[in-house]
Amino acid sequence: MVIYTVTGKAGNEGYLDIAKSGDISGKNIYVNMTNRCPCSCVFCLRQTKEMSEDNTLWLREGEPEVADVLEQFSHYDLGGIRELVFCGFGEPTERLDDICEVIDELKKTYPALKVRLNTVGLANLIWGRDVTPCLAGRFDTVSISLNAPDAEEFLALTRSRFGLPSYDALKEFAILAKAYVPNVVLTVVEKVMPEEKIEKCRRIADELGVSLRVREFEE
Repeated sequence: MVIYTVTGKAGNEGYLDIAKSGDISGKNIYVNMTNRCPCSCVFCLRQTKEMSEDNTLWLREGEPEVADVLEQFSHYDLGGIRELVFCGFGEPTERLDDICEVIDELKKTYPALKVRLNTVGLANLIWGRDVTPCLAGRFDTVSISLNAPDAEEFLALTRSRFGLPSYDALKEFAILAKAYVPNVVLTVVEKVMPEEKIEKCRRIADELGVSLRVREFEE
């Protein structure tokens, strides 16, 4: 499933192909363009949830070409949607150039389109350079999964292929992104960590000059 909505809470009641979603006005529309990810998080749905054949984000036929994604979008009016969100089972920035191309083409028709990136925050490590200038004029919000209050716990939870430097790279990415994106957010999940750790994450967000969003835990 490449372009989808959610029927209730993401990952809870299910993902719904945009072709089956009916009127998309006022909805968030999600874009899933890769299975690749630098992390193998212990809590990720890829590891923890068995999905039905007709309700999975795993791209069995490989990554869609940019032209294929744009062709799917051509059948829908995005003028009334709430937000376009690049996320999915993989890490979107593994295909940063391609998602930027998709956004640029869509904004020719929908210049006011609100776009969000949900990311693990390791794009600069993936690409070996600072890619945050690519975010300018394309993304309104960058939401980064902080997941932990320190580097050791972050690595234990995410099992990032980049090792311990991942945590500092994530924080640096947040700082750099602020120069190009109006809204940069770190996220943690309630109940997954105790309140004292959430407060430590809140202090980290304050130090970085970004906001912290405590996401609702989904059973």
